[in-house]
Amino acid sequence: MCSVKSFLLDQSKVLVIGAGGLGCEIITNLALSGFRDIHVIDMDTIDVSNLNRQFLFREKDVGQPKATTAAEFVMKRVPGVKVTPYFGKIQDKDEDYYMQFNLVICGLDSVDARRWISATLVNMVDPENPESLKPLIDGGTEGFKGQARVILPTITSCYECSLDMLNKQTVYPICTIANTPRLPEHCIEWASVLEWPRLMGDKKLDKDDPDHISWLLERAQTRAKEHNIEGVTYSLTQGVVKNIIPAIASTNAIIAAACTQEAFKIATTCNPFLNNYMMYTGNEGVYTYTFEHEKREECPVCGGESREFVVGKDWKFERVLEMLREIQDLQIKRPSLSSARSGPLYYQAPPQLEESTRPNLERLCGELLEEEEELTVTDASLPFTLTLRIKFE
Repeated sequence: MCSVKSFLLDQSKVLVIGAGGLGCEIITNLALSGFRDIHVIDMDTIDVSNLNRQFLFREKDVGQPKATTAAEFVMKRVPGVKVTPYFGKIQDKDEDYYMQFNLVICGLDSVDARRWISATLVNMVDPENPESLKPLIDGGTEGFKGQARVILPTITSCYECSLDMLNKQTVYPICTIANTPRLPEHCIEWASVLEWPRLMGDKKLDKDDPDHISWLLERAQTRAKEHNIEGVTYSLTQGVVKNIIPAIASTNAIIAAACTQEAFKIATTCNPFLNNYMMYTGNEGVYTYTFEHEKREECPVCGGESREFVVGKDWKFERVLEMLREIQDLQIKRPSLSSARSGPLYYQAPPQLEESTRPNLERLCGELLEEEEELTVTDASLPFTLTLRIKFE
């Protein structure tokens, strides 16, 4: 027991990504479990709406960085613990930064950020250096549901392997929003997507600004009244505009406890750790289910192989981009494509390159591509490069 305590006190260094509802609970649990060297990254500031479930923050902290405030609170409350905050994006840090930690714990609600850190930790692994493998514990909550999982980069399935388990973000057809709204959400989307640009021009909508939300609320309520639609409220407007995931403090506490328990087991080897995915449901009692999430052979992060992609010779190249956006387990938003043989086929940015490659969108795949040709796909939402191997129908 003394050696375990000594390791936690003197050697173990843990990184917590996210200092929101889940992250606050994780940081607190780690400190109370004996971890003494904790680092935390978060890019957000505290909003008054956070105070009902993010218990390290007080009303006087509104507007302050979450990471800094959480670190200060825990260090005051738990003597001897050192919490080092960083107010910014995880992408700001290089591999040398992540290499210093014994393990990484994610308490994020951003899919893109979780994909990025998972891919980064996979890319860091050097088979000749066992210390380059950094275990990742990922926790997530949504209402009464939650999950905790342990990822050993290159050994177990990575975060990318499970993207097809995620629900697609709700997207409302623009024609419905503009012409025939039927739901309060349609009116809110109309106000933010159509009315704001029309009346505000180039002024950027700040989704965290109460004045901007109130402006959208007023326009949405007027729209709803015209179409006999009820239910447009301030909280719903915030939820639609910011795509807010429902958060319940008790769910955060349970998942944070699970993540901390796995961190303790990994750091001390006192017990076998989770293999490798635990689901929790609390809306009708307490239910958990643990299973081994297997690696996906065609995973672009940990699979290591190019992915076969079937196209028609008579397709316009634009259809290839449309298909990529529809693949659930990739979640690509704005793909750019190139090949070793042809160079840039279509690039979303910069504007000059987009303009010069735009004519390719109207060309047929049969004249632009070759059988077995490998296409390189990049996207701002992808923390890696995807390779597609072309097959014709």
